[in-house]
Amino acid sequence: QVQLVESGGGLVQAGNSLLLSCAASGRTFSRYAMGWFRQGSGKERELVATISGSGGSTYYEGSVKGRFAISRDNTKNTVSLQMNSLKPEDTAVYYCAAAQTGYLNFRPGDYNYWGQGTQVTVSS
Repeated sequence: QVQLVESGGGLVQAGNSLLLSCAASGRTFSRYAMGWFRQGSGKERELVATISGSGGSTYYEGSVKGRFAISRDNTKNTVSLQMNSLKPEDTAVYYCAAAQTGYLNFRPGDYNYWGQGTQVTVSS
């Protein structure tokens, strides 16, 4: 069982930055691929970024590529999402998720554990 707790959301102006963090319980964190998803109002949940268990592979959704960076620290059981040059369309609830396979995973159904979500609001 893995428990995930996100932090770092908030209200920012367009062009600014936010750092989201996710703390995971458990002793086998490095075995899990991790992902950040987001869900805007009235929209489906979508993948933002994912990172393999070792941290050696990453993937970004096209609209955030070059602006967001996912990273993990397996010694501290944390995964982070640095979000730069934020846009109003980035407004959503952001979720941290863990997949039991250590490889990159792209669909919500591939993930076994989810955090409660943190709200990110970007004003224009």
